[in-house]
Amino acid sequence: MLWFQRNSMQLAKSSFGLFLRNLSASKTTLPVLTLFTKDPCPLCEEAKEFILQEVDITLPENSTWYERYKFDIPVFHLNGQFLMMHRVNTSKLEKQLLKLEQQSAGG
Repeated sequence: MLWFQRNSMQLAKSSFGLFLRNLSASKTTLPVLTLFTKDPCPLCEEAKEFILQEVDITLPENSTWYERYKFDIPVFHLNGQFLMMHRVNTSKLEKQLLKLEQQSAGG
């Protein structure tokens, strides 16, 4: 069952990535992903593993980030490490997520 859940999640990530690439190429408005959940829901907890943290670089407390990225937004970090800037590279994101998943499974 766990194998099926992980493969289903990977398929969903890949499908969503392909969907975003197609939307990006067609200049269509990006989708809003809504999670319908209840408590308890172990599968929902797995789906919530991805947390998007937004940082407004124009706020005074983020002046360091402003100086670093003022001409390069959007910029993405994954787990605190630089990932990409200017455009969303879903292929790179998918590769990094797979790498993190493999590291988690191995350690």
